[in-house]
Amino acid sequence: MKNKWKIRTIISLLLVFMVSFLMIGCEIEGDISDRKNTKENNLTVSFIDVGQADSILIQCGNETMLIDAGNNDDGKIVENHLKKMNVSKIDYLVGTHPHEDHIGPLDYVIDNFKIGTVYMPKKTATTKTFKDVVNSLNKKGLKPIAPKVGDTFNIGSAKATIIAPAEDYKDANESSIVIKIQYEDTSFLFAGDAETLSENDMLKSGTDLSADVLKLAHHGSRTSSSDKFLDKVNPKYAIISCEKNNDYGHPHIETINKMKNRNIIVHRTDEEGTIIATSDGKNISFDKNNGTYNEGAKVNLEQNDEKDIEADSISENKNENDMKVYFTEKGKSYHLDKDCSSLKNSKNILMGTLKEAKDKGKSDPCDRCAL
Repeated sequence: MKNKWKIRTIISLLLVFMVSFLMIGCEIEGDISDRKNTKENNLTVSFIDVGQADSILIQCGNETMLIDAGNNDDGKIVENHLKKMNVSKIDYLVGTHPHEDHIGPLDYVIDNFKIGTVYMPKKTATTKTFKDVVNSLNKKGLKPIAPKVGDTFNIGSAKATIIAPAEDYKDANESSIVIKIQYEDTSFLFAGDAETLSENDMLKSGTDLSADVLKLAHHGSRTSSSDKFLDKVNPKYAIISCEKNNDYGHPHIETINKMKNRNIIVHRTDEEGTIIATSDGKNISFDKNNGTYNEGAKVNLEQNDEKDIEADSISENKNENDMKVYFTEKGKSYHLDKDCSSLKNSKNILMGTLKEAKDKGKSDPCDRCAL
């Protein structure tokens, strides 16, 4: 009888132990799952160190956006970072404007990753860099969209809004696509190379420009980040993407002083390398210590001070009206590629300057080879 009682007692204790173990296991698993979901739902923004250039990776949930890809030689740098961040598909690819230090290896990215939607401004260029991007898009059957101010789309649970350009400005920098990302109570504004003309139009639009993090336009140049614009954005953090000892003296002391006087915390790739910001929807943290308020080294600044633009900007924009284009007698578009598929049925393809084409009413860029 005693033996039976002992056996029952032992069995009861074992059952209690097993139930307790299972309950604790479920709680631990639930806690791990919650932490995993929290991590996956965070917004992560990588400001990739591509020297005197821009490239920004945005991830939220299972979706990604890449804004620009640096200089022509930066393809591997961008690819390696994307792979490090477990990116195999880019849901939204943005080429802010057709300068080599922004779209340089965009063709390489298109060739090596699955691509969803592509955004590029109407502004075009006759450079090999731009044509390489167009060719890679055509090979994959991708048609870039020229976004309109106010357009929105979602990256995971984050909302992206197109803030600029308001028009197709003569200057490529001014035509930069500017995007605001809102993730719960936190926000980021990515300003491309937009300068004061575009900034003024953004201010006039009445759009909510406020953001916790501002990617300073044009690598911290004095030609961007006007006082009124900064007052409206009112960022807590500013990101400067530039190269150490660059030829332009970026970031300029005027811009740096504006950051310092407003107590805006600065992060900069020339000092910190690649910078990763993470938002949990309430707070934003950075993986690097704060940058300094030091101006850029004045290497060759005398000869570049009055022409504060990238080297490729000089060749691309000497006179846009003189760029060579193709068009037809009855068509309304101009083309950068004589072999464009939309011209395959045209028997008489004319060639001339962009000005000549526009004078003949061919003012629309071809959506296959010139967007």
